[in-house]
Amino acid sequence: MRSAPGFWKRRGVPAAFLFPLSLLFRAVVACRCAMFRLGWLRSYAVGVPVVVVGNIAVGGSGKTPVVIWLVEHLRAAGFRPAVVSRGYGGSAEGVQGVEPDSDPAVCGDEPVLLARRSRCPVWIGRDRVAAARALREAHPEVDVIVTDDGLQHYRLKRDVEIVVVDAHQMGNRLMLPAGPLREPVKRLAQAHLVLAHGDMPPAVRAKCPPAPVYSMRLWPTAFYRLADPRQRRSPGEFSGLKLRALAGIGRPERFFSTLHDFGLHPVAEEAFADHHPFTADDVALRDADALVVTEKDAIKLQAFAPRETWVLPVDADIREGALERVLERLNGCKTA
Repeated sequence: MRSAPGFWKRRGVPAAFLFPLSLLFRAVVACRCAMFRLGWLRSYAVGVPVVVVGNIAVGGSGKTPVVIWLVEHLRAAGFRPAVVSRGYGGSAEGVQGVEPDSDPAVCGDEPVLLARRSRCPVWIGRDRVAAARALREAHPEVDVIVTDDGLQHYRLKRDVEIVVVDAHQMGNRLMLPAGPLREPVKRLAQAHLVLAHGDMPPAVRAKCPPAPVYSMRLWPTAFYRLADPRQRRSPGEFSGLKLRALAGIGRPERFFSTLHDFGLHPVAEEAFADHHPFTADDVALRDADALVVTEKDAIKLQAFAPRETWVLPVDADIREGALERVLERLNGCKTA
């Protein structure tokens, strides 16, 4: 995915020039939603409840850590969850299962990360309905499906909608192509749950009711060596070392800020576009002692990264009460 245009951050001349196209896009989106709502376009159930974790803006907002958090808690609550993802950035055609050792160039980096972290079946496909059905056929024990993204994939009937909101990713809050939004801000009111990743502007929060809003953050854990994840290091153990930091995620600056919070100040901080296809030259140590990367990026570096490559995983930390909202909906599906 290419970097977002700079003018998406503000309502300047370029955004004003594209605003008529934005209005046209908004009308098309509204018409499509109405056609699904009226039954002129059909949504398909897949035999088990579906929880969609998505957003209304282009780019990363923290959905994948939320999916991992949700799968872990659903399993603890007695469910047998599975995950469906588009497989963005991969070359796979059709639908297929993803294993922890699958090639991210084929399946996409996020699905492989999900397969490793979630410890549940993960299937990919642009057609989420076909992917969900294939998953269920291969894993009949599954009793709930969580989708990583797919909020706008209305062909897949959903029982719970969780929308992750990162105000930074929403930019000027205009719809494509004048801004980064795929749906208008008022769409948040239709969700069953809104997770605010960082501060939410009052104008956005005012559009959320009746959907409940819960705060979330991404909480980093200990570094591990990419070549041997059993080897762990605390931030303090990097003291005195020259570090090079790389990030090809939705918001690279958030990763660099986390390093600073740990008291680490790399000699080089390089941001790449989300889902960047890294090469060996990209990750060379150069004059640094060690390389530090995100867990999502690490998925693609295993074959050629230097031995002194260290990974910083993050977990979603979500305010108490959010899970209960999801479980209420799912338990209602069981008794319906």
